[in-house]
Amino acid sequence: VQLQASGGGLVQAGGSLRLSCQPSGRAYENYARGWFRQSPGKEREFVACIGWSSGTTYYEDSVKGRFTISRNKAENIVYLQMNSLKPEDTAVYYCASAFTAHQMVVDGTPEFWGQGTLVTVSS
Repeated sequence: VQLQASGGGLVQAGGSLRLSCQPSGRAYENYARGWFRQSPGKEREFVACIGWSSGTTYYEDSVKGRFTISRNKAENIVYLQMNSLKPEDTAVYYCASAFTAHQMVVDGTPEFWGQGTLVTVSS
């Protein structure tokens, strides 16, 4: 079972992109799902998370008000809508899944990682 991320690309500053993350099987149901990102020369950092059952959302401070994480429970897909993108948002974005939101938001140690999708924001 793997997490499949898609939706990255090149966009100008101020533009929008929507990332999607879908597992290849049903094994990730009821897990917290979210996104991390890694820019060149920097450590991977938490971006956003959603509790699968509760729908409670969590965001890294720099993306609050610009990014929105959501889920489609019927299709088992998580989305990250990114608006008002900035050059500093340029990174490889990774979807991830964890038993609890705490693991993802506080510990930064989800159990499962997907492959990354590159987001490039030009100035």
